[in-house]
Amino acid sequence: MRPDTDLSTPPSVSTGEAFRFWLKLGCISFGGPAGQIAIMHRELVDERRWISEARFLHALNYCMVLPGPEAQQLATYLGWLMHGTIGGIVAGALFVLPSLVLMIALSWVYVTFGQLPIVAGIFYGIKPAVTAIVAQAAWRIGGRTLRNGWLMAIAVAAFLAIFPLKVPFPAIVLTAALLGALGGRIQPNLFAMSQVHATAAKNAGSALIDDDTPIAPRHAWRARTALRFAAIGVTMWVAVMLLLIADGGVQSTLTQMGWFFTKAALFTFGGAYAVLPYVYQGAVETFHWLTPLQMIDGLALGETTPGPLIMVVAFVGYLGGDANLVVSGQPFWSGALAACVVTFFTFLPSFLFILVGAPFIEATRGNLQMAAPLTAITAAVVGVIVNLAVFFAWHVWWPNATPDAVFAGGSDLLSMALTVAAAIALLRYKVNVVWVILACGTTGGVLAAAKLLG
Repeated sequence: MRPDTDLSTPPSVSTGEAFRFWLKLGCISFGGPAGQIAIMHRELVDERRWISEARFLHALNYCMVLPGPEAQQLATYLGWLMHGTIGGIVAGALFVLPSLVLMIALSWVYVTFGQLPIVAGIFYGIKPAVTAIVAQAAWRIGGRTLRNGWLMAIAVAAFLAIFPLKVPFPAIVLTAALLGALGGRIQPNLFAMSQVHATAAKNAGSALIDDDTPIAPRHAWRARTALRFAAIGVTMWVAVMLLLIADGGVQSTLTQMGWFFTKAALFTFGGAYAVLPYVYQGAVETFHWLTPLQMIDGLALGETTPGPLIMVVAFVGYLGGDANLVVSGQPFWSGALAACVVTFFTFLPSFLFILVGAPFIEATRGNLQMAAPLTAITAAVVGVIVNLAVFFAWHVWWPNATPDAVFAGGSDLLSMALTVAAAIALLRYKVNVVWVILACGTTGGVLAAAKLLG
């Protein structure tokens, strides 16, 4: 019987099976944060039914209000929910490590061989698939979240706020939370998690971790445990920073990278797209670790490789380390070491936010005062994801357009066709995301090869 028609509770998941899944996810998580959230939702909620819809969105809501990469934090949260601290660390690490290895390899290719036409062609084909994946995320999460007119209105307002009005993402989240808190008092039935997700849960069948499944007692919220995790994290940060200072001094490239990307991780809310302007300003204009054109190329790599989009920071680190030869006479190892340092300081806070905060957030699931704002945030997130789909489609379909000339250079009809084909495959025929990406990337590579052969 297919998983989506079997209403029985799935069997328990061993740590080995979970390890294999998180490793697979780290290797196939294309599409930026929205696409990665869509993949996790499809795999964990729809197909495997390891996590219920309500528990998934409750975790997502928390991750969306944190600084840093929300998709990686969501993977860490869900890994913790299933197997405790070790599960969270493994899930979060495997979400990042394949991307780090691949980004180091691609950065080396980029520096050594320059722009390769075949690789550029593959990227050209993948971009429409990424656009379709983001649109699928909006469709799936919106279809199960926007269960009444109030939540729909919040989603539309969020889209209008972030798209034409350019309202900062944190302001949108805060406003949605305030509206949810107010709505929870006036019309509590419209903002209760159980009401919003009742239909989805009924149709999907029981999940291994269902709406009412309690967390293990050893994982319950305790202030002493939270303080211990916080102390461990701060100690790790201080130890690595002292090693970098001892090796090269306060003004060394690696020390500056460690401090700069710590600030990026702690003080930039709204996910990767909120972090990128800050990274661009610091890496390009202040420290001159790379050029503006190289930063754009790094973003393209981040958008079309698995893992968090913010892994573009590994590209920044590699080029900065390579240019400054942080390992004397060793360009590759200079870049690789800098990429690892940057990744460590970027993601360490994310693990702490989850290991410290997730037990408390789980304890609030039955509290309408907490659930109503989070429900409203979910509705706002739908509008934000739609904005991402529009943003991607604009850049992919009109590649030469600029903010001052939004349709300049004419449309790319082939990219439009690939996007529509990918969307139909995902939404209508439920084709696996990996096959859609491979098909589109292969198409782009074949077209590039044909062009080279004349």
